[in-house]
Amino acid sequence: MLIVMRTDATREQVDAVCALVRELGGDPRPQLDPQPAVAVGGLQIPLPVERIGRLDGVAECIDDATAPRLVGRGRRPQRTVVRVKGESIGAGGLAIIAGPCAVESREQVLRTAEAVAACGVKWFRGGAFKPRTSPYAFQGLGEEGLRLLEEVSSRFNLRIVTEAKDVASLGAVGQVADVIQIGSRNMYNYSLLEAAGRLNRPVLLKRGMSATVHEWFSSAEYLLAAGNGDVILCERGIRTFETVTRNTLDLAGAILARERTHLPVVADPSHAVGVAAAVPAAALAAAAAGLDGVMIEVHPDPRAALSDGPQAVEPETFVRLVERLRRVHAAASGH
Repeated sequence: MLIVMRTDATREQVDAVCALVRELGGDPRPQLDPQPAVAVGGLQIPLPVERIGRLDGVAECIDDATAPRLVGRGRRPQRTVVRVKGESIGAGGLAIIAGPCAVESREQVLRTAEAVAACGVKWFRGGAFKPRTSPYAFQGLGEEGLRLLEEVSSRFNLRIVTEAKDVASLGAVGQVADVIQIGSRNMYNYSLLEAAGRLNRPVLLKRGMSATVHEWFSSAEYLLAAGNGDVILCERGIRTFETVTRNTLDLAGAILARERTHLPVVADPSHAVGVAAAVPAAALAAAAAGLDGVMIEVHPDPRAALSDGPQAVEPETFVRLVERLRRVHAAASGH
């Protein structure tokens, strides 16, 4: 059960609810941000909902364990805005996050970062740790890759988005990343979600390749329940019967995610379509749909890429795409 408090509830009112829950044999776990609430576990008998509802500061009691709680729009009418070093995601603009799938070398990552920064883009993606389908595929440079991302950050004033592949790598990634990415394969890694939720870093949560929208929401719940309110949802394509593209970009799911949660929602058309020629159109569709951002894979030589080369666009294509994205977003938002 979740006992949702009013947005103006005091700490004393939350403590009073926790005290009653203990008295009734439950295990209260208070959550103060983004909205005060008390999650209740360890119950042997149903809680007296009417009695709890009469306590000062209580808004409602939710008994459905699968329902969105902390991520739901009804719990927080105002939208979450993730802010990093003067830039934001979710404030009404279109955040463009760009860079290579994997950090492969100093020359490669600096060339890409220079091209990204020259367009006025402020967010840089690049994987130092790369969980791959095959154990024989390139797994990333690890901590050496993180050091290169640090250089990118300081040299080009870019905000770094990079993936933690497990709890063991989370600490090192958290020292460098401005936004920690939880990849599609790890959407169900609850230990990693809980650990990332306890860090003081925004998290970009990619939708699992076969996950429903509500399962995606539930994974976000783990992050918020652990205390992290700076969560960004990323639609990266889902696995369907179609084989002409790598995955299927579920724009409808992303639109509904933005409508039904207070979290920013971005799209990753590169992983969704898997074909570089189709990435620009898919990215423009996401901008036209009113999403909060797009994540684009850029590589100076896609044919030589060690990871996901077929979906990476070259810097020249990216420059033209950025201009079009900004025009489409301005038109869609009425600016």
